[in-house]
Amino acid sequence: MGTREPNNNAQSEGVLKNIFLYSLTLEIAPLFLYDKRQLWSQSVRFADSLQRQSFKETNRYFTVRKVLIGLFFYISMEKTQSAQYEGLSLQKVQELLKMHGYNEIPSQKKQGILEILWEVIKEPMLLLLLGSGIIYLMIGEPKDAAMLLVFAGAVISMTFYQIRKTERALEALKNLSSPRALVIRGGEQIRIAGREVVKGDLIVLEEGDRVPADARIISCSHLQTDESLLTGESLAVRKTEWDGVEEIKPPGGEDLPFVYSGTLVIQGHGIAEVTHIGIHTQMGHIGKELQTIVDEDTLLKKETGKIVKNVAIAGLILCIIVVVMYGLMRGDWIKGFLSGLTLSMSLLPQEFVVVLLIFLSLGAWRMSKYKVLTRKTAAIETLGAATVLCVDKTGTLTLNKMQLQEIFNGTSSFLIPRESDNPLPEEFHKTLEYSILASQKNPNDPIEKEIKQNGNDFLLGTEHMHNTWKLLKEYPLSKSLLALSHVWESPDKNEYIIASKGAPEAIIDLCHIDSIQTKKIMTEVHRLSERGLRVLGVAQATMQKGSLPGQQHDIPFTFVGLIGFADPVRATVPDALKKAYTAGIRVIMITGDYPGTASYIAKEIGLHNYDVVITGPELAKMTHLELREKIKTATVFARVVPEQKLLLVNALKANGEIVAMTGDGVNDAPALKAAHIGISMGERGTDVAREASDLVLLNDDFTSIIHAIQLGRRIYENLKKAMAYILAVHVPIAGMSFFPILLNMPLILLPAHIAFLEIVIDPACSVVFESEPEESDAMKKPPRALHTPILSKKIVVLSLIQGVFSFLMAFIVLLVSMKMGMGVNESRALVFATLVFSNIMLILTNLSWKDSLIHTFKKKNESLPWVIAAAILLLTLVLSVPFLRNVFYFSPIHIEDVLITFFLSVVSIMWFEGYKFINK
Repeated sequence: MGTREPNNNAQSEGVLKNIFLYSLTLEIAPLFLYDKRQLWSQSVRFADSLQRQSFKETNRYFTVRKVLIGLFFYISMEKTQSAQYEGLSLQKVQELLKMHGYNEIPSQKKQGILEILWEVIKEPMLLLLLGSGIIYLMIGEPKDAAMLLVFAGAVISMTFYQIRKTERALEALKNLSSPRALVIRGGEQIRIAGREVVKGDLIVLEEGDRVPADARIISCSHLQTDESLLTGESLAVRKTEWDGVEEIKPPGGEDLPFVYSGTLVIQGHGIAEVTHIGIHTQMGHIGKELQTIVDEDTLLKKETGKIVKNVAIAGLILCIIVVVMYGLMRGDWIKGFLSGLTLSMSLLPQEFVVVLLIFLSLGAWRMSKYKVLTRKTAAIETLGAATVLCVDKTGTLTLNKMQLQEIFNGTSSFLIPRESDNPLPEEFHKTLEYSILASQKNPNDPIEKEIKQNGNDFLLGTEHMHNTWKLLKEYPLSKSLLALSHVWESPDKNEYIIASKGAPEAIIDLCHIDSIQTKKIMTEVHRLSERGLRVLGVAQATMQKGSLPGQQHDIPFTFVGLIGFADPVRATVPDALKKAYTAGIRVIMITGDYPGTASYIAKEIGLHNYDVVITGPELAKMTHLELREKIKTATVFARVVPEQKLLLVNALKANGEIVAMTGDGVNDAPALKAAHIGISMGERGTDVAREASDLVLLNDDFTSIIHAIQLGRRIYENLKKAMAYILAVHVPIAGMSFFPILLNMPLILLPAHIAFLEIVIDPACSVVFESEPEESDAMKKPPRALHTPILSKKIVVLSLIQGVFSFLMAFIVLLVSMKMGMGVNESRALVFATLVFSNIMLILTNLSWKDSLIHTFKKKNESLPWVIAAAILLLTLVLSVPFLRNVFYFSPIHIEDVLITFFLSVVSIMWFEGYKFINK
């Protein structure tokens, strides 16, 4: 810029001195109040303003001023945090900790060992099992009591191990996400655990820091934070300094003078005063809502409880009948009591506890292979019944990162290749080059990181990378001009190179572009925005070395181009979504993002009805009945606040849907807990979200959810087969316990036999059902109806018929053996062998209710051969080893007799094989 000669040198000299002294006072005062980086920034800005004065003596005064400020700067190095930046004293901190407690949200109470044991032991069926063992011990049957109590101990150990393993995994996740905080206390900066921050603390915010509490900003420079965990919006927002009056507001929007607990500093730095901690923060308010939501028992747990109750009543009645009959008919009331208790054991489905435990524990293990941590095993079976999957866009369907998608150079566009090695055409190098120059050299901002990465990918080794250039000056972003510029000095050029990037409107303003060119550029901006991209403009300028203008508007910028960024969809999402639709599962997107972006992402992933978007404000005007009607077809909800997410889940539940909800942020936690199945993200999710959820995705991969649903369906179907099998095998055991008494025959099955059959063989056989692969049409059928029982009338009838046939074969063996004059122990051994073989055949025929035995052997069930071999081995041992024969009250039998029992067990299931053939 040019200079002008003053008319009166003496007058000008006086004016300049006054300006110099006044400005120097203004500049030195803040040295004792603000941080060093802000001091230097203010000093440079004032130096620039002095250089713009049209006095020849400027350079002389500027030099003196710079020396004086530098002197005061170094004198005040140890005092810059004094006065209002002194911070709290250690004594005051201790007082505040006693008064308000630690800066943490009350989390789920950690269970102690005794609490976990009590939770396990108080299961009704396990109490019955323990009770039976103790009774047998008291009445002098130590062998039978020992078998029952050993089994009970095994169940307790398995359950305890699973619960502790899950808690340790969650604790590890929590420790990984625990933030640290840099605070000013006693005039010094110290780093402490985030939970030790107190109200009134001064926290220092720097790029990459996690904000430890809600606070108002006292000073800042280029401060931007990522608030997606609270708002669902993936773009960082600008911050400004607090005016001393404005009350703290909820997060969302630009230029708020507040930062919030759990959010991330993306760019810039600042100092903030803590206003709220713990449960009083925005994060804490949402966590507090979780306390009002009551957990529901799963359908399977309710149904199992009902079955157990009905069978227990029937067992009690039959027990009384047997005791009375035995006492009256044989006059031995003690043996009558033992016989009644034996019959009760044969009827009570103790295996239900074991089978549920095995299925859910192994199901949790199988899900862990898909990187899904199961917090509540009961949710596994419910997952397979899910009819609606509510997903948060940011971080769930998308990667929650900015990715460069397209470059516009003023005349043409270029889509950035992702899956190939195609180079960037030369005509687009300049746009990317000046985008890099307008960014930080070592950025934390996601957009600038992406720009730098693309520079390394496409420009490395070319003349468009300038690692040797020196950054001279930065023109920061401001409320009035949403653009920032960097001034660079090249060692081989006698001029300054200036690069600017920012909002397209701001770049157009800086370049003073005419209306025709503006219309062309804005048409391109609109096109990119419709694709859900965040668009930035890029400009460049060159100036002769020397003085620099004080404002960006005084720089002769020319338009370079546009760059468009998107939060990319996870590559696996579209296929996973198709699989969900094939399985009859509706998918609903719930996001805090803008409608246009939400609709575009929905279209990109293939979401149904993507063009109909309901916004949060529209949602707020709806009644509950209106919402229930709208949500029957609507699939995209945008600009939604946390409370509305909970309303949506409740509306779906009121419509009879089984709701699975995914999320990673604090804002998702109430909906996660209210949903039938809450699924949180483990990598970037908050502690609040994880503790509110039933499942945690350790890799945050949306595809894992579909795998989990598929596995949930498999588990439920196999559990249904196992339950049917258990019901069937109880019939011959109960029959052989009851009818010999009714017909005044010797007791065949004793407690040891029932314990062996029900407690050793049956649970082991249940592992076979758990290992059975899913049917080929598992993900091609709609979810089961909400109130469909796991044991329908049809299943119960067919299972009972299976059991009756097995009982008839065993009873025929008993009658024939006694008719042939065999002893009681020999007949008992033959009946026992028949029951074991019938057990095996019932497993084989129940593995599929559609396919034959031949098809069953073609499937890859890893457990089947091992379990069959183990059952046959155990049978061989108890029939051949003298010690075990004595324990089980058996006599030696011939191999021919064993083969006959095997043949009869095969005959017992042939009718069901015929039924499957006819039914198919």
